[in-house]
Amino acid sequence: CVLVSVNYRFMPAVTLKDMMGDVAKSIRWVHDHVKEFRGNPESIVVMGHSAGAHLAALICTDDRYLKAEGVSLASLKGCVPIDVSVYDLPKRLKDGGSVAPATYKAIFGQTEAEHREFSPVYHIAKDKHIPPFLILHVASRDDTKAQSHWLASKLKDAGVAASVVAGEGKTHGTISSDLGGAGDPPTLEVWKFLQTVAPQP
Repeated sequence: CVLVSVNYRFMPAVTLKDMMGDVAKSIRWVHDHVKEFRGNPESIVVMGHSAGAHLAALICTDDRYLKAEGVSLASLKGCVPIDVSVYDLPKRLKDGGSVAPATYKAIFGQTEAEHREFSPVYHIAKDKHIPPFLILHVASRDDTKAQSHWLASKLKDAGVAASVVAGEGKTHGTISSDLGGAGDPPTLEVWKFLQTVAPQP
């Protein structure tokens, strides 16, 4: 198992499309070079937390970004987005919450067409090679819980395996910072997921 940690440029210096392009380029690099580290280029699992969770879910559902880099969604064997509430931005805006709509519009654009473009649920379809999802969220955050289950339901409707795990007693920060710790329940779920979707020889 090889872990590659990647980054991307931030707003306002770049657009959300530029950020997605950065993620796609990173995955292409992994695809092209992971054999050098005894990894499998056709068995990539994408994981991200918070804003990174949104980018991870979008890169695994909207195949245009990877196609632009010459990589197929079929090379992705799993997706683990962690605690974000904008898998379906139009629904999120309709349902309301603690974040002002103006904040979302500053990031995603002013129009519903833009909001749909950057919402993973609107890119889910059968036979696209969308990988299985393990969706983690903080148990006490109603907005991320609702969006996580909504995303899972849309994936399942398209025949994509998806499960949701609530991090009990976690905060938005600790669900990420505790990941990898011995006995950490979300970590144990991630290990089980990895063994299912990308088993080690």
